[in-house]
Amino acid sequence: MHFYFFILKIAAFFGHKRARRLVKGQAQGMRDIRAYLAAHPERTLEGCVWFHAASVGEFEQARPIIERLREEQPHRVILLTFFSPSGYEMRKTYDKVDLVTYLPFATRRNAKRFVELVKPSMAVFVKYEFWPAYIRQLSQRKIALYSVASIFREQQYFFRWYGGAERKLLKQFTHLFVQDQASIDLLKRYGITQTSLSGDTRFDRVTSIAGHAKSIPEVQQFVKGQQQVIVAGSTWPEDEALLHRYLEEHPEVRLILVPHEIDRAHLHGIFHLWKGRHVLLSEADSKNLQHTRTLVVDRMGLLSSIYQYGHVAYVGGGFGDGIHNTIEAAVYGLPVIFGPNYRHFREAIALIEHGGGRSISNYDQLAAAIDELLSDRHTAGRNAASYVESELGATAKIYGKIFAN
Repeated sequence: MHFYFFILKIAAFFGHKRARRLVKGQAQGMRDIRAYLAAHPERTLEGCVWFHAASVGEFEQARPIIERLREEQPHRVILLTFFSPSGYEMRKTYDKVDLVTYLPFATRRNAKRFVELVKPSMAVFVKYEFWPAYIRQLSQRKIALYSVASIFREQQYFFRWYGGAERKLLKQFTHLFVQDQASIDLLKRYGITQTSLSGDTRFDRVTSIAGHAKSIPEVQQFVKGQQQVIVAGSTWPEDEALLHRYLEEHPEVRLILVPHEIDRAHLHGIFHLWKGRHVLLSEADSKNLQHTRTLVVDRMGLLSSIYQYGHVAYVGGGFGDGIHNTIEAAVYGLPVIFGPNYRHFREAIALIEHGGGRSISNYDQLAAAIDELLSDRHTAGRNAASYVESELGATAKIYGKIFAN
């Protein structure tokens, strides 16, 4: 841990932007807590419920639990920490908790100071967050510690020949709420039995979002009367190149493109690829929308609502580190297409097995998948929606076991 954090500091010193933001953020965590305690003597953090998420995706898995806790037990003080700068920046104004800040680097000294200062009544770590220093500090003080929405695989370091110490850390959790039976079976083989099959709270979250989807007039006008609309969400340049080629060869199809990054460089790349034959949502009006087949969404926070306007969804990231959120589209009954790097995403595998998803590795496969799903989208769409519905209920299971008493 010390070596890892040391390397981050070196990278920050030499100008690596993400490392610099990370190092600056970790230092901010303790300051934020002290400032909160000074400003709220009547509502201290002592006895709080502490939720920790790595970034935005993990936060979305904690969010349904947090919001149910806030609704049913409004007197509880809730602390939310992030490791990633992107997670903190996007959710630092989240109003369902008392304080949002960074988790200080997980050294033994930092963990001891943090836990002594906060004095939580319990801690809830999301998915892959297993910081040894914090786990030990919580365990030594007999503070209840839960893991939610976690997944375990043979390839993880816990189950390697050198992973004995890390496996002992898992035994210090009060309870682990996992996403699949394979995780329970694997943990049981190593004597870790304080587990429950709860599923993934994101299914509850996306269903709630779909029930309160925003109406976006510009998008409504763009798709009005159209029967073949692709919504491409969280795309990267590799995804966009394939989609652009498909649109060039299929003039009857319209595309709503929602890039993962909307900085100037990415939008500039889209401009050159499309040769300017597209409209940005921020510049859309009744006139220019009539003369384009590609609407590029250059505003954050709209993707989950925009899927309602499509007939087929393409989810980006599959030609990089891994695909983004597929169930955000599937909840609307859209068949979902994504790239080849999906093997570590349980929901993507299940969508394929249920007939609601397709994985592609090249342009020919993309074209065949879109053609097939546009011609018979209702069957595949029902399969996608049915899968999402079958996975509901994780929030109730977790909340009932942790907070009902």
